[in-house]
Amino acid sequence: MDAASSRPAVVIDNGTGFTKMGFAGNVEPCFIIPTVVAVNDSFVNNQTRRSSTSSNNWLAQHSAGVMADLDFYIGEEAMLRSRSSNTYNLSYPISHGQVDNWDTMERFWQQCIFNYLRCDPEDHYFLLTESPLTAPENREYTGEIMFETFNVPGLYIAVQPVLALAAGYTTSKCEMTGVVVDVGDGATHVVPVADGYVIGSSIKSIPLSGKDVTLFVQQLMRERGEHVPPEDSLEIARKVKEMYCYTCSDIVKEYNKHDREPSKYIKQWRGIKPKTGAPYSCDIGYERFLGPEIFFNPEIYSSDFTTTLPSVIDKCIQSAPIDTRRALYKNVVLSGGSTMFKDFNRRLQRDLKKIVDARILLSDARLVGEVKTQPVEVNVVSHPIQRFAVWFGGSVLASTPEFYAVRSRINPYFHALELSKFCSPSVFRYT
Repeated sequence: MDAASSRPAVVIDNGTGFTKMGFAGNVEPCFIIPTVVAVNDSFVNNQTRRSSTSSNNWLAQHSAGVMADLDFYIGEEAMLRSRSSNTYNLSYPISHGQVDNWDTMERFWQQCIFNYLRCDPEDHYFLLTESPLTAPENREYTGEIMFETFNVPGLYIAVQPVLALAAGYTTSKCEMTGVVVDVGDGATHVVPVADGYVIGSSIKSIPLSGKDVTLFVQQLMRERGEHVPPEDSLEIARKVKEMYCYTCSDIVKEYNKHDREPSKYIKQWRGIKPKTGAPYSCDIGYERFLGPEIFFNPEIYSSDFTTTLPSVIDKCIQSAPIDTRRALYKNVVLSGGSTMFKDFNRRLQRDLKKIVDARILLSDARLVGEVKTQPVEVNVVSHPIQRFAVWFGGSVLASTPEFYAVRSRINPYFHALELSKFCSPSVFRYT
């Protein structure tokens, strides 16, 4: 066993909104930070200006380029820098689950490894995650950066929903067949998994995510005329979503509750305006339950997409092989911070059960005098760690001896037999 195998692997789950990172074997990630980079554009502008005025001043151009590569921040510190200084501009390297800017992504990984985790990348194996339907080229770019820039001894790239499914098991019951409903900040995927293998042809993706809930809450508060500072409205909407939003069983009944007892259901948000320092307060009312409702009644948010999340899950399972459907209905696993709303799992299970029961009744009506269809068990699994279930699944995977046993494999489409429960494309280099 080499030196890197004796140290815990580094597990980094890069999401559109937040990145979770830590070491294998831990129950929770060491750091959860926004996936954002603040770059000082003044060095780039000075470099461009100098190159246009004096082409022989190569030393000044080189110095400006070096400073531009060094002067950047990530996470919460990046957001603070952009607010306090006009020279720093925010850059989001991941959009809708896919990496858009690889230079910014490389800078982000650099700070994650050296500034947050404070480890030598040459001494640790790495496990990174990717969203479903990611192009193979993205995996190649990731491997190129990790091997050539950071010189890591081994790299494993795992599909996020499979890790989320692995995170939900217990020692007495390990089910690697199920449907993962991964609702992140930038993308929502419904992924069926059979015996640890992703059924790629049945993957569904919908254009509704946690960021849409935030924007909808912001829109509702703005239309109602709440006195919220414009520069902080999006951040306040995000905090309102995380602290006060919940899922209701019926919109009309919930409206009546708020109208009958406003003092019980309407909350107060208090803050200080960043520019003037004056205190302000605003009401938080209907958006508490209307925010998460866009997954069950998307037409209240946008007319572009009107298919509900339970219907998407049902279509996903119905497109899977017929012998796996009952097992898929029985194990619908939630993953992502936007599934943490109160009673989200109960509402999803109820609506999905209605769709399935209606289909069975229709089928039985056609089969008059013949054998009736057996009822289908629908179960939506919710667990306390579903916010960072993907990272925890990666931590479990990277803690197994098999994680190091297949490090000599180079084929990016190789499915290790020993790791069939955590099946995903992998990239390794043996040094």
